[in-house]
This record gives sequence, structure tokens and C-alpha cells, in this order.
Amino acid sequence: MDRKKVITIFLIVFVNFMGASIVQPVLPLYAGNRFGASPETISLLLASFFAAQFLAAPVLGRISDRRGRLPVLIVSQIGTFISFLILGGAESLTVLFLGRILDGITGGNVIVAQAYLTDIAPRKQRTQALGVVFSAFGLGYILGPAIGGFVSAAFGDRAAFLVAATVSLVTVLITWLMLDESLTPEKRQQRRENKQVKLGLSEVLANSSLLICMLIGFGGQFSIALLTSTIAMYGEHVIFAGQPLDMIHLGNGLMLTGFGFGQIFTQFVLVKPLVKRFGEHRLVVIGAVLRSMSLFSIALIVSPFYVGGFALPLVAIASGIMMPSLQSIATTTVPEEVNGGALGWYQSAASMGIIIGTAMGGRLFASDPALPFIIGGITLALTLFPAITLMRRQGALPAPSMA
Repeated sequence: MDRKKVITIFLIVFVNFMGASIVQPVLPLYAGNRFGASPETISLLLASFFAAQFLAAPVLGRISDRRGRLPVLIVSQIGTFISFLILGGAESLTVLFLGRILDGITGGNVIVAQAYLTDIAPRKQRTQALGVVFSAFGLGYILGPAIGGFVSAAFGDRAAFLVAATVSLVTVLITWLMLDESLTPEKRQQRRENKQVKLGLSEVLANSSLLICMLIGFGGQFSIALLTSTIAMYGEHVIFAGQPLDMIHLGNGLMLTGFGFGQIFTQFVLVKPLVKRFGEHRLVVIGAVLRSMSLFSIALIVSPFYVGGFALPLVAIASGIMMPSLQSIATTTVPEEVNGGALGWYQSAASMGIIIGTAMGGRLFASDPALPFIIGGITLALTLFPAITLMRRQGALPAPSMA
């Protein structure tokens, strides 16, 4: 595995996630306090990103398989930059929705980055390579929410979006200056001309193992969306109830930083020995159990020190061992030539889970602030059934071939 390319992808994803996480603790309160959005409308605003990504991810994955990873990465990153400018300058909820939808349409940069890693990583190192994305996500989460909370408290909520836009522009420059295309011209030409190698809807429906991966991804991301779409409001109304708004911004940002520390610890310390010890299929099961337990605990123990110092890091650790393993398994269910497409379909299912979870989060929160975490825990417990089925069915099977 080319270390230079892996480090470059890490930098790209890290800067991208840091920009996105800068606005995460700010956007719900920005929409509510500045534009009068209700919790239900805020949930729809957050879900609009994933609805757009749901439609765009398989298309972007297929385009990157045939045309190359680099051009798709650059175009999608430019879209993210423009979307942050739109959000920061918005004067109405309609414009906020437009900014979120644009970001979702061009939000395939992470999908393509993952496909890039599958191109350069040997099969046995694929989970570790995909874990690079989660470690970059974690490091971005350590810095991003804290920066967003500090910038909003010091300079106003619009400033966070301008900082995020600047950060996203840096990813364009890193990609353009430091990254080479992972698919040779010959490979791209071969994939365009080979009509037998495709991954359309009919092929996906006929691939039961990929469908199970998509189902688990849907359930896992549905539950995590219930968390991410309501945790800022949970902090405002429950954990930091009665505190000034600037302190709530700062408290939410610092609390979410615990999530980032969990991701970093998992990818740099845990993933490699755990994959070697347990294998990818068992890690999906273990991750689902830990995620479920941690979500239940957030509803039961209301403390910023517990939530930020233990529960959210545990969610991150569980995600860090579960999701890269699941994505790696998904790429083994199809020929190598359509790995990008497989990741696109997987991400589309995961995005649908995020859409529904995010849209439901506000309604559940309005009924009872603890309800999103309880429902999320139950959902993750239910994903154990397909996860165990996948482990038994596909654990010993070789990857598909072109024959």
C-alpha cells in the first residue's frame, strides 16, 4: 500500500470532515434561532443533505469507476466549498435548504476517497485502509466542533460557515497538487468498454450479500442519525439547560470532541489487532452491540462529562470497528472493477438510513428528548440478526470473480 497516497487521502478527508464538523453543532441552532425553524424543520434541513447524497452517491461511484477518482473528487469538493458560502450568506430557510442539497449532491468526495483506497490497498489490508477515512473523520471531529463552537461564540454563527468554506477550499488544493489518479487510462478505458461489468439495480437486487451489507448500513446509520440530528438540541434543552447560548455552543462543541477522540483511538490503536484477532464479520457484530449500549446510556445518564467523556467516545469506537469492516465486506461481494459502484450503493442505503433517522429525530425529540437515543439503541440491536446471518453466510466465501 502506497503510504504517500494513503497519507494524502487522510489529509483530504480530515480537512473535509473538519470543515463539515465545524458547522455541525452550529447549523441546528443557526436555523432555529436566526430563522425560527422548529425541531421538525431542522430535522428536515439536516436530512435534505442525505436525501441528495442518496440519489447522487451511486452515480458518482459509477462515474469514478469509469472516468477516474481524481476529477470526481475535485468537482465534489468545489461543490462543498460553494455550499458553505451559501449557508453562511443565507437570508431564508429556502436558501439554507438549497445549500444543504448542493452539498449532498456533491458530497461524494468521501465515497470516491474510499474507492481510491480500495484501488491501492491489497484485500487483506482493505479494512485498515478504509479505517483511514474514519481516523480522519475522528481527527476532524476533535477539532471541528470545538472550532465551530468557539468561532460561533466569539464571532457569531455565520462566521463558522465561512471558516468551513475556507477549510473546504484547502481540500481542493491538496487534491489537485498532491494526489495522482489511482486508475490508469487503460483501466478506465477497459471499464468504459466492458459492458458486462456493471452494477445496476438488477445486479444489486440479485446480490444477496451486498443487500445484507446495505441493510446493516441502513440500520446503523439510521440510529446514528437519530443521535447526530438531536444531540445539539439535547445539549441545549437537557444537558446544558439554563446556560447562556454562547456557552451552549461551546459546550456542545467540546462534548462532540469526545466522539473524535474515540475515532482516532480506534483507528490508530484498535483496528489492526482487532481485525487480525476477530475478523471483519465478527467486528460488525461487536460494533453493533457497543453502539446499542452507548445510545441507551445517553438516555439514562444525563451528564456532559459522561456523554462527552464516555458515551460518545464509545459510539465512535463501535463505529470505527463496525463500519470500515462492513464496507470492506461490501467490496468483496462484487468484482474489483465495480468497487466504486458497490461503495456507492452501500452509501446510498446508508444515506437513506440517515435521511429517515434525521427526519424522525426532531419529531421523536419533540415527544421526549431521550426517545431518539432509545429508538437508536433498539434499531442497532435489531441489526445483529442480519449481521450474524452475513457472518455465517459470507464469512468463508471467496470474493466474486469475472469468470
